[in-house]
Amino acid sequence: MRCMLLSVATALTTMALKAGAAWITGSVGLLSDALESGVNLVAAVVGVFALRAAAKPPDENHDFGHGKAEYLSAAVEGAMIFAAAGAIVWTSVERLLEPQPLTELGLGLFLSAGSSVLNLAVGLLLLRVGRQHRSITLIADGKHLLTDVWTSVGVLVGIGLVALFGWYVLDPIVALLVGLNILRIGYGLVRESVVGLLDAALPADDVAQVQQVLDRYRDESVTILPPRTRASGRQRFVYLTVRVPGDWTVRAGHDLLDRVEDDVRSALPGTTVFTHLEPIGKVARRR
Repeated sequence: MRCMLLSVATALTTMALKAGAAWITGSVGLLSDALESGVNLVAAVVGVFALRAAAKPPDENHDFGHGKAEYLSAAVEGAMIFAAAGAIVWTSVERLLEPQPLTELGLGLFLSAGSSVLNLAVGLLLLRVGRQHRSITLIADGKHLLTDVWTSVGVLVGIGLVALFGWYVLDPIVALLVGLNILRIGYGLVRESVVGLLDAALPADDVAQVQQVLDRYRDESVTILPPRTRASGRQRFVYLTVRVPGDWTVRAGHDLLDRVEDDVRSALPGTTVFTHLEPIGKVARRR
């Protein structure tokens, strides 16, 4: 949550710096950069509410918690990116048809470069913390900030060429390229959130760790079927079917399942494990 609040503060600061640079220079490229920072601000605010919702414990209407709220946040951010990209492309085409001279380029470049450094530092922090806590909200916001950095670099190069050679047509061309790149990023975020909402399996590395645990229990008398898994934001779920000899006692089977569940949770901390016990072979029915 502290990281998301930091992201909100960063978005406010960079948006102000870039908007100031665009106003001073009259550059549509810098304006497109400022619009993307505005998207960062909206996404960060949405992310704060998403993290609060995802942190709520299970209740009578949500037995498995609220982890999928983070996927909704990523979807909203992707939609906002599409909206910003549309505005950027529209403005760029207008300026491409009627190029205009730019002013005070030195100060504008300085303000934009300062905002890029701030975005780089915060974006790397969000990615590190997001991967540590498996938060799609933080990861999406971190990727967006780093994308903003590359966007700003492209804009700075374009404005620099305008300053050196007076090629004013470069300004809307750079802005148009920025808009197209933002569309690509927005598509990726929306796709990732949709996949998550459809109960995608855990990453291959997580499944491999579960498999290593299960392999320790397989012998001539015990069979464990391949695990079924799903992710819900930061939450992980593993479903196991364990087959044991039909003449085992209920206590023996229950103790085995407890050990398997504990070992899986040790390998993947915070994972919710569901186990189902089935007998191998036929057992005479008791009257």
